[in-house]
This record gives sequence, structure tokens and C-alpha cells, in this order.
Amino acid sequence: MDFIINATLKAVKHLYNTDIAAGEVNLQETRKEFEGQVTIVTFPFTKFSKKSPEQTGNEIGTLLQKELKEVTGFNVIKGFLNISLADNYWKSRLYNEILPDGFAVFKPNGKKVMVEYSSPNTNKPLHLGHVRNNLLGFSVAEILAAAGYEVVKTNLVNDRGIHICKSMLAWQKFGNGETPESSGLKGDHLVGKYYVIFDKEYKKQIEDLKADGQTEDDAKKNAPLIKEAQEMLQKWEAGDLEVMSLWEKMNSWVYAGFAETYKRLGVSFDKFYYESNTYLLGKDIIEEGLAKGVFYRKDDNSVWIDLTSEGLDEKLVLRSDGTSVYMTQDMGTAQLKHNDFHIDKSIYVVGNEQDYHFKVLFTILKKLGKDGADGLFHLSYGMVDLPSGKMKSREGTVVDADDLMDEMELTAKEQTEAMGKVEGFSEDEKLHLYHTIGMGALKYFLLKVDPKKRLLFDPNESVDFQGHTGPFIQYTHARIRSVLSRAGVAGISKAHDYAALAAEERDLIVSLTQFPEIIQLAAEGYSPAVVANYIYELAKIYNKFYHEKSILQAEDEAAKQFRLLLSEASGKVINKAMGLLGIEVPERM
Repeated sequence: MDFIINATLKAVKHLYNTDIAAGEVNLQETRKEFEGQVTIVTFPFTKFSKKSPEQTGNEIGTLLQKELKEVTGFNVIKGFLNISLADNYWKSRLYNEILPDGFAVFKPNGKKVMVEYSSPNTNKPLHLGHVRNNLLGFSVAEILAAAGYEVVKTNLVNDRGIHICKSMLAWQKFGNGETPESSGLKGDHLVGKYYVIFDKEYKKQIEDLKADGQTEDDAKKNAPLIKEAQEMLQKWEAGDLEVMSLWEKMNSWVYAGFAETYKRLGVSFDKFYYESNTYLLGKDIIEEGLAKGVFYRKDDNSVWIDLTSEGLDEKLVLRSDGTSVYMTQDMGTAQLKHNDFHIDKSIYVVGNEQDYHFKVLFTILKKLGKDGADGLFHLSYGMVDLPSGKMKSREGTVVDADDLMDEMELTAKEQTEAMGKVEGFSEDEKLHLYHTIGMGALKYFLLKVDPKKRLLFDPNESVDFQGHTGPFIQYTHARIRSVLSRAGVAGISKAHDYAALAAEERDLIVSLTQFPEIIQLAAEGYSPAVVANYIYELAKIYNKFYHEKSILQAEDEAAKQFRLLLSEASGKVINKAMGLLGIEVPERM
């Protein structure tokens, strides 16, 4: 719409002898209740027109209609100038901009962004919270790549520490050599099972010690199991061969299990970082910070930073015995990631319970003057809740990702079969369709909400074919493909002789032209919700067009060809936009 902005600049100069910058012209989409497609906000111009917003709008509108062949009419509502653009303008955009392959394809912008997401622990399977994390991180990475960034997708795996030793110790004591092969369990579920067993046995020991007269705090410290786990951690840190061998074996089970879950979720990574390799990083940075006076040492030899002037608090960065804390490790890992990839922006996809941690981390790195410290961003997201009783987890505490995906595919199967949408499908095609719809429902439901908001996920509601859901959009795409298939898409040609556009056709083209801007907005805000809600509106507009205007039985050949082209363009945009959310769209349903 640069031509309207430029014409407005000239109109303001001509009418009011005032030069204004392009950024001062505020263009908006015209509200649906008013005639027109583009709206200019005229309030800012009244300071030099010395007239009411209505008079100012009428004067500018009259001049624009006179000077621009694309402008066929206008109306003014208070301080808003609503402009109607010619049918030929919209048809030209469909033919020359939207239908060609380069539509909504951005040139590389020369900037590199790292998106870190998933961050699992190797003592348990991925759960519902991880699902939102993975889907959010993957989608943000896809959107940034579409917007022209070079993107590196990374996963920092928490594969060390006392919690990992708990699973190892429980398996050693109670496992009887059980393996994923002998048990039929995925490796991550098997290891998670022993983490739960440790917790149960540990609690029993605590109760026994309390019965012998110890306080709860003492019992927790003195329980034999926790002492053994701590001893195992010390052996691990010392490189004990037996402990390291057990750790490598059980972690390998977990990684095989994670790989299955990631594949099913449809997410991937370019680089894995492991805390076992990074937990000692940062100690050199502590020395550097002490030398610079950024950190200070207390009498007990612990190292701290005072961030009270930044509205934060005093923060421990190294324990008195010289061992690192999470902050130490995260400083080192941030440095490592920057050294590895020389990134312009580093995005951490982590739940909002870590908001404070990242404020502290980013502030410390800036104070240290680290390269890339100004490009750090915490993409904070809210928790996901389930309606009580909807799903049961294996341990009755959290819902794991595999159970959730099983539930989604079952729900998709039940609803799809109930609606008779699988006639003529082979068994393999049905299974693929249930997976596509189930995952589409899950991903869309979790991504359509602003990341910062906590959300309530209802599996049944998410698979509604008529609601604000992934399956509604998937069905719209399948409908488009069906129309094109029946028409024989190879026979479609540009209908230059199709004269007047119906309102439904114009509305659809207007919506399609917005897609590149939507990608930019989503990339700037790191928000897949921007894309998700745009596709839903586009699908609604297409369905209105589909119901109001006959396509294959159109009034003449020109109308038929034009509507087929409009359908083809709509299908391409829906397909690409859903791909940015990591969602597959079926060819038929």
C-alpha cells in the first residue's frame, strides 16, 4: 500500500503545504461494518489542516480519488477515511503477487537467531508442559526462518545432577536388569518409572526415621537412599567408571525414547547441548567478573553479585566450596552458544516460573560486557492445564506427551468416523489421517493462544470441526483440494475477462494479501498466535465465499476460472501458514 501512503503525503503537501514523513500515515484494514478496504486515520492531520477530522478526511479522499486510478470511492466516519479500491487492483494483486511461487517469501536478512527449546531432564518422559514448549519453540523458529532469518534450533538437555542419580540408583537397587526391550517400555518411560520408585522408597525411609524420633528435616537428610544418591553424584563428578557406564546406558534409553516423541510431535533440532558438558563452564567467567569488580567474594568464600540497583536482589553465582550453581552454568553456556554460532539474537523458550532467573542472567551478562548480551530474549510462556478427570497419567501426577498424543489420535478417530469423513480410505490412510488431525488439533489449540497466557487444554474441544480449531482449518484445506481436483487444476487459467468482483471474492483477496505482513508481525513478536488466528479468519472468509458463490457450477467460464484461481491461492496460503505452526494439512478428508 505504499502508493496510497505516497499519494497521501502529496495530498497533505498540496492541501496544507506541510511535509510529513511516511511513518505519520497510519493505514488500517477497514472495519467490516464500513464500505472500503483501506482506512487512513486523519486525526493527526488536523493540527495543520486546522479543520475537523471529517472535513480533513473528505478533502484528502477527494484528492486521492482524483489522482489515483485505483481509488474508486471513499467515505469518512469521524476521523477515519475509508477507501474503496478498484476490482482490477485486487485482481492484479491475485494474479501478479499472490499466485506466483515467490509470494510471502522473504529474502535472507543476514541475521542469525538461535531458538533454544525443549530442555528435558533425562530422568523422566516429556510431559504436557514440554509439549507447549516444543511446539512454541519449533513454530517460532519456522516463522523466523520464513521472515528471512538464519535460524539455529538448539536443545539444552539436563542430563546430570542428583535427580538423574535417583533414577540410576533405583534401577540399580530394584530393576533386576530390566531394559526397554525386556519390559516393552519406551526408554524414557522405563527410566521415569525408577524415578517414581526412588521417590516412593525414599518417602518410606523418611517415615521410618520419623517413627524413630527424628524430625522431618533430619529424616530427609539421613535417609539411606538420599545419602547413596549423593554419593553416586560425587562418584559421577569424579568420573567413576561403573557409575559413568550406568549413566551412559540409562541416558541412551532416554534419548531413544525422546527421539520417538520428537518425531511424533514433528519437531527437530540443529544442535544438542548437554549439561554434563556445560556445568563446569562459567567458572572462568566468575574469575573475570571478580577482576572487573562485577562480582564480590564473601568471607565464607562464596561469590555474589549485587543487583539491587536494577530492582533485583543479591545473587549467589558460586558456592563457598567452589561448586557452580545454575547461574554459573547458564553464563558459561550463553558464552559457548555465542562462540559456536556468532548469533545476533538468542531466544530462550522457558516457562514463566523462570522469569526472574533470566532477568538476572541477562543483567549479569550485560554487566560483564559479553558479546551478544543485548540480543538475549526470554520467550516466557504460561502453564497448560487440563480439565480435571479428562486424562490420567501413568503416575497420577503429570500427563506425559506420549499419552497425550495417543489421546489426541483416539479423539480424532472417534470424531472423524462419527462424521463419516473417512469413506474410501485404506487402513493406512485412516491412521495417517487420525494422526494428522489429532496433532493438528493439539498444536493449533496450544499455539492459537498468546504464549504468555496460561491455558486450559480440552482434547475434545480441540477436535471440533466447526470451531476455532486446527481440524476446521484442515477441513477447509481438504475442501479446497477437492474442488481443484474435481476441476482438473491443470486447466485453470487467468480470467482477465472476469469483470466485477463480489464482496466475498474481494474480501478473500484482501485477506490473502495480508499474509506477508502477518509473518513479519509474528516474527517480531515471537508469537505463532498471530499466524494461527490469521489462518482461522482466512478459513472463515474462504468458507463464506464457498457457500455464497458457486465455483464448479459458476454462471460462466470466466467466473469459474477466477474462483478456481482464488481457491488455489487460498489453499497455498493455508498450507504454508499451517506449516509455520508445524501442522500438516490433508489433501482429502
